[in-house]
Amino acid sequence: MERSSALDRVESVLDAVDDGLLPVPVREVWVYGDVALGLDPVDRLDVYVTKDLLLGSDADTDTDFESTHGVKGVGQSVSAEWAEANPHLLRTNGSGYAAPEKCLAAHLLPEDEPVHLEVCNASFEDNVRQRLKGALAREAYEEILDPRGVCLYAEGRRSDSALEKLRAGELAFPTLPESLSMLGVDDDTAAEAAEAVTAYRASQSGRTVRGDVV
Repeated sequence: MERSSALDRVESVLDAVDDGLLPVPVREVWVYGDVALGLDPVDRLDVYVTKDLLLGSDADTDTDFESTHGVKGVGQSVSAEWAEANPHLLRTNGSGYAAPEKCLAAHLLPEDEPVHLEVCNASFEDNVRQRLKGALAREAYEEILDPRGVCLYAEGRRSDSALEKLRAGELAFPTLPESLSMLGVDDDTAAEAAEAVTAYRASQSGRTVRGDVV
C-alpha cells in the first residue's frame, strides 16, 4: 500500500485505542518493519499491540453469548461491554472461546489490506528479546520479531510527534542483520535469520494476526 495510506491506517488504530471501547485494554501500540523504515510503498504494515488482562469477569454475560452467539468467554477473555456493542466483531479460537487477538484485529483493521497485527501481554521491547531467544534456540528464524519499531501509544497517551516523524521519514534504523547483531546475534546467523524473516513476511497476504503470551 502507499505509505500515506499505511500511516492513515495507523492513525485510525490510534483513534480506536483512544476511544477506549476495545475487546481488551491496550497498553502500547508500536509499528515496526517497512513503515518504520520509511519505505514507500509499504509491502506490509506491521502493528504491535500490548494488551492487558481484563479485571474481573461476568459469568452471566458469558452464558448469554454462548446461548445466543455460540461464543464462550465473553466477559472473561474479552469485554462484555465491547461484545454487546460489537457482536459482529466477535472472533473465536478453535475451542469456541473469544480470542482477544482476533477480536482486536477485527475491530482495528480491515480484512482486505496487507496488515499484520501482533498482540501480546508483554511490551514490544521485552517480546523482541524473548522471541529472539526462542527462535535462535529452535533455529526457527522466521519467528523473530523485527526489532526496528516506533512506539506510538503508551501509558494512556499517544505520541503525535512520533507519528509526525514517521510521516516525514525522519527516523533512521540499521538494517535487520545489523539490528540482530546489536542484540547479540553473531553476524552469520543474523544474516541468515534476516533472510528467513523477509521470506516469511513475503509469503503472507491480506490481514494476518498473531497472539502471543510471554
